[in-house]
Amino acid sequence: MKLRVSRVLVASAAVTGLLLTGAAISPSWAVPDYPTAGEVAEAKNNVTAKKEMIARLEKIIADQQVEADKLSKAALIKAEQFNQAQEQVDIMTTKVNSLQSQADTANAQADAAKEQLGQIASQMYRDGTSGTSLNLFLNSGEADDLLYQLGAQEKVADQNDVIYRRSIEKQLYAQSVTDELNVAKKQLAEKAALAKSAFAEATDAANAVQAQVDESERANRTLYAQLATLRNTASDLERQRAEGLAAEARQNAGTSMPTAPELYTVGAPDQGKVETMFTFAKAQLGERYVLGGMGPDVWDCSGITKAAYASAGIYIGTHSATNQFNTMAANKKLIPLNQAVSGDLMWYSTESAFSGDKYHVVLYMGGGMMLESPNPARTVRIVPLRYGELFRYAGRPSA
Repeated sequence: MKLRVSRVLVASAAVTGLLLTGAAISPSWAVPDYPTAGEVAEAKNNVTAKKEMIARLEKIIADQQVEADKLSKAALIKAEQFNQAQEQVDIMTTKVNSLQSQADTANAQADAAKEQLGQIASQMYRDGTSGTSLNLFLNSGEADDLLYQLGAQEKVADQNDVIYRRSIEKQLYAQSVTDELNVAKKQLAEKAALAKSAFAEATDAANAVQAQVDESERANRTLYAQLATLRNTASDLERQRAEGLAAEARQNAGTSMPTAPELYTVGAPDQGKVETMFTFAKAQLGERYVLGGMGPDVWDCSGITKAAYASAGIYIGTHSATNQFNTMAANKKLIPLNQAVSGDLMWYSTESAFSGDKYHVVLYMGGGMMLESPNPARTVRIVPLRYGELFRYAGRPSA
């Protein structure tokens, strides 16, 4: 029977563990010193105080966004660690299933060979055969000495000796495969435990993002209203302004595409396949981010890139941002980031080395825009490219 250790099973087990232990996700950010309604009303009547109050409110909003971005990045890193751990489980599960099949076959063949030996020995005994031929089967420890005494006239014993030796070989092989299978099962159990732990950590990080965003949104309704009072505008305008400033701050973490030398010549993308890929990806806009998600209506970053390209018949690697980068590198499909065009994959990483983990992967749309499944607090979306920690090479799956 084949073993199946899926993302869903690992995820369910980890969530169940959290529920049974009563583990709680507690916010790790500092609670801002929010101004009271009275302080805002008082500041409105004084030009200097009003400016100071506006600056104070905007700083609280900006600090919350910085904290949210930091938590979001941590969640993406943890999610990628889980995806890589689960990939190892998948690999080991395949190995265990293969070994189980080999062991079943080998043991069946060894049993059949032993049965054949028993039938031969039984027949020899019934026929009254004695001496070398019978001793060969009933006294295996003396077999080697007896074999040296065999002559040309003992053809039957010689043939039976071949059967005997083959039987022993099959039994030894069956035992060897069974031992290897037992070792692999132990390794699988260890890797499954690591994946379960990684899932729990990633879930904690995702919950922290969601909790911080929920708290910020509750607080910001008041903050936007206070800003609107001070500026004589509307709360929604203040919200849009704050979100615009936050987006600009993220963009300013890097101001342009990183440059890198060309590694090799990569052909132009297959526009038909890129169009098919984007048709699939855009159909998922607005759907939820879920750790380990790859459809049909929940996604994580590498889940949507893998599924989108699969819809165009292109394999880009496993369900892991790092593995997808490694797959593009192995297939010599990396191009300098400043040569990227619509349909190329882009990665985010805290490391500049090729061997470093990539914690986020997106679909570049051209014109400085990208499609991504960003984090637990946001749905699949199209947004301007963020340059901070953008890896210096993109991948072109359809080339």
